[in-house]
Amino acid sequence: MARRVHGERSVGLLYGQRALLIGALEPLTYTGTMLSTHAGDHPFTRLARTAKIQETVFLGTKAEADRALAAVHRLHERINGELPEAAGAHPAGTVYSAFDPELMLWTLAVIADSGRAMYETMVRPLNHTERESLWQDYVRFGELFDLPREAVPSTYREFQAWFDDKLASPELHATAHALEMAPLVAFEQPVPRHARANLAIQNVVIKGTLPPRVREIFAIPWSAAHESGFQAITATHRRARRAFPRRARRGRNDYFFDLVTAAEKERGGTPTPPLTQRTASTFPPSR
Repeated sequence: MARRVHGERSVGLLYGQRALLIGALEPLTYTGTMLSTHAGDHPFTRLARTAKIQETVFLGTKAEADRALAAVHRLHERINGELPEAAGAHPAGTVYSAFDPELMLWTLAVIADSGRAMYETMVRPLNHTERESLWQDYVRFGELFDLPREAVPSTYREFQAWFDDKLASPELHATAHALEMAPLVAFEQPVPRHARANLAIQNVVIKGTLPPRVREIFAIPWSAAHESGFQAITATHRRARRAFPRRARRGRNDYFFDLVTAAEKERGGTPTPPLTQRTASTFPPSR
């Protein structure tokens, strides 16, 4: 099921931005990652690289997936430390680690929910059996990144209840840095002029699939007119999709990810704000 879902080009192109926005609302995960990255001034390249790695694990050969997983493990080994100051409900001094099962579960959750949401929006609804099968594939996906199975809800129904509670939690919070950077990276990807209309349409789809509370936190406008446009765009795609040849509907999106990376490189990166006044000196510049 995971290969079926993530093999759809429309899912691969859109779920990552949705996952990024929701994921940024766990301030310990977000701030810890930002403090540990060496790609702070190239956020689109970082997003594209992450997307390519995940497509490799979902769709590549075992050898390709093993190489990608080993590279991610090495990167995760350097994501650890203590918050220099408070981030949301997490006080200064809170320890973070890429291998913290609770934080890893949040990362898996936003990927899983976004992959399912985009497939159901752009292709067709999944029935209960298919959702359960997809969730079990995501559990295995998490294991491949060292997330213990016992730390993960065992069924899709349990996962959905857990995720709904997280989305309703008062601890869901966007730091000032996340409020500025997450929407920028999600909605303002550098693309050629001829692709900007497509980007605008993609952004409507991403915004339309976001949980209402996430749109509220990021102050993303959403009216009845927006909803009507979203419904029209997605219905048109679902109808038109059936006429697309398989190679247009399914496959990896390396070409599009490389296009974004090249465009960001050409313009010399994306200036990023410091995480906070106190952490500005510890936010690693791009190399």
